[in-house]
Amino acid sequence: MEIKIVTTDKQLEDAFNIRKIVFVEEQKVPVEEEIDQFENEADHLVLYDGEKPVGAARFRIVDEYGKLERICILKDYRNKGAGSLIMEYLEKLASQKGLNKLKLNAQTKAIPFYERFGYKTVSKLFMDAGIPHVTMTKII
Repeated sequence: MEIKIVTTDKQLEDAFNIRKIVFVEEQKVPVEEEIDQFENEADHLVLYDGEKPVGAARFRIVDEYGKLERICILKDYRNKGAGSLIMEYLEKLASQKGLNKLKLNAQTKAIPFYERFGYKTVSKLFMDAGIPHVTMTKII
């Protein structure tokens, strides 16, 4: 599997398609909430298995933090290391940009996954798109 930073319209379409499958179709997030006003200021990445896009994420700089967002993997690729590849790549990207503080808003069911990478919960539970979340941070 290979991760690519989005540099073409086709790659961006691949990222959006993965996000729509996972968040809009599976989790019933309204598409107008999933595709938002921050798309143009974010770095997007896509995880490919050969030519097939199987995962996606985006990265922004917010208040001196690298913010990891929209991390998603197609159902058939979950629990097989794909999410770990994306997390490792995002952390390297943050480091390359000179950032040592990271944050993300985690769905509560994903908290154990992020804790394995050293993220700590720093907020109370909140709802985002009808799904319970917490904010998590990490210093790298």
